[in-house]
Amino acid sequence: MRIRRILAAVIATAALAGLGLTGVATAATAATAQGAPSSVSPSECRQGGGTPAINEPGNPCKGGMYDGETVD
Repeated sequence: MRIRRILAAVIATAALAGLGLTGVATAATAATAQGAPSSVSPSECRQGGGTPAINEPGNPCKGGMYDGETVD
């Protein structure tokens, strides 16, 4: 009986630890995804439905999927 209780406690602890590590990995991935803005080419901006505004400060892509990203 005692062995079963210990085994159940070990399994429960391992399961909870696994969930905790998954949460940390997810938070780290989200923080990385919010890092520096990426840049796109003028053709990528157009293909994404936007318009490259290369004459404006920062050369943004206006509209579409890449709205606000820098056009290189």
